[in-house]
Amino acid sequence: MKIPPLVAHTAVLLVAASLLAACGQSSTTSITPREIAQDTYCALDGMLLADYPGPKAQIHYAGQPEPEFFCDTTEMFSLLLKPEQARKVAAAYVQDMDKADWAAPKGAWIDAKAAFYVVGSKKRGAMGPTIPSFGTREGAQKFATAEGGKVYPYVEITPDMARLDGGALHDQRM
Repeated sequence: MKIPPLVAHTAVLLVAASLLAACGQSSTTSITPREIAQDTYCALDGMLLADYPGPKAQIHYAGQPEPEFFCDTTEMFSLLLKPEQARKVAAAYVQDMDKADWAAPKGAWIDAKAAFYVVGSKKRGAMGPTIPSFGTREGAQKFATAEGGKVYPYVEITPDMARLDGGALHDQRM
């Protein structure tokens, strides 16, 4: 049986396109969190992150080689939850405060969308009231029991909770 030339060429092109697409997907590297250095500064206000307590955050934007760091998770949320936020977010990370030292947090980076957050606690971060992040609901609940506040997954954090003036953070206290 002879295959018509048009069908043969089409089949070859489809196979080649599939292979090229697969190659393109496998060559992309996963985005990993970066560590805070002594000279790492906040993208919003220029503060040196290593000088301040509480959970930090970083956003990796598509097409931008370096992440933008934030003094606390409230600042991260204030940007991510804005309706006018148009830059494509490739990844966002926060620190698991079950594993990081509150006074001088290092490492313990987790995917921001997989984390649990405590809104309305009495514990202060770099900018005052903050939204501590945790790798587990249990860790967040333990913190909320000790420091006050209510536990939320990422998808339930609202722009009002992440107001930079701290107003809504206090309104959420238990």
